[in-house]
Amino acid sequence: MDVKRLELLRELSERGSIAAVAKATHRTPSAVSQQLKVLEREAGTRLTERVGRGLVLTGSGRVLAQTATDVAVALERAQAVWDDFVVAPQGEVTLAVFPTAGQMLLPGLLRTIGETPGLVVRATDHDPATLGFADLTGDYDVVVAHSPDGARSWRGRGLTTVPLLREPLDIALPADHRLAGRASLALEDLEGESWIGVPAGYPYDWVYREIERKTGTSPRITQRFSDTRITEALVGAGLGIAVLPRFTSTGVRDDMVLLPLEGMRAVRHLSVLLRPDRAERPSVRRVVDALRAEASRVAAVHGTV
Repeated sequence: MDVKRLELLRELSERGSIAAVAKATHRTPSAVSQQLKVLEREAGTRLTERVGRGLVLTGSGRVLAQTATDVAVALERAQAVWDDFVVAPQGEVTLAVFPTAGQMLLPGLLRTIGETPGLVVRATDHDPATLGFADLTGDYDVVVAHSPDGARSWRGRGLTTVPLLREPLDIALPADHRLAGRASLALEDLEGESWIGVPAGYPYDWVYREIERKTGTSPRITQRFSDTRITEALVGAGLGIAVLPRFTSTGVRDDMVLLPLEGMRAVRHLSVLLRPDRAERPSVRRVVDALRAEASRVAAVHGTV
């Protein structure tokens, strides 16, 4: 069987539609469908079937798609062994990072990578809901993601997950708030407050749900934003309180303070997500190693190592 046709089957299992595979692989939908039909003839069994107006993998198709992943990993591993023997890591690595991780990690990462001749990182920002980070791995070599429980959030997606950092989540208050002078906050201190939240499904929306579970009262969320800069501005203006990440929010504004929350363990886990074949590339491994080193530096600065 042709390796390139196997890769198309794998893409269909990951992306879910012929149109999405065609867009990602710069082919027409008819060309993708034709290649999958050829692969079916080579395999001697049905690999796809119609469900409604869409095309899904049969049981045989799912097995062969996993084989395609194994083949891709083996090929990348073989190439990596050769590249390690003859050349230093080089080429272009694409990176997707959510905004606050970009603030923390990108300056140091790009300086480090700039010291490796021939290696270039092309970074861009994305801030999806938690499960959406896994979807980005089809389009980017390296994805920096965050979640309340680390790798468990993307279990079953067949991805390589590399832990980076555990960052506390604090309560942001206006600097003139009645509680701003405290060293920490208890859950009962927050009753009756107005909150600036995040969209449902975003990585620390769970904190608000946990507050409701522990207190029996649902936090009154008046606005929801994915951009922490907007949240910080509204908190600083006295329009509510919020949950914010400690490392990228500490010291940002003089009209806002951050205080730790007692009574629950509020943290977010930063991780790298990769397709397992891409994780074998020397250039990608170099970038991941540099991200881990930068994350360790950030943790050390904030005294969490």
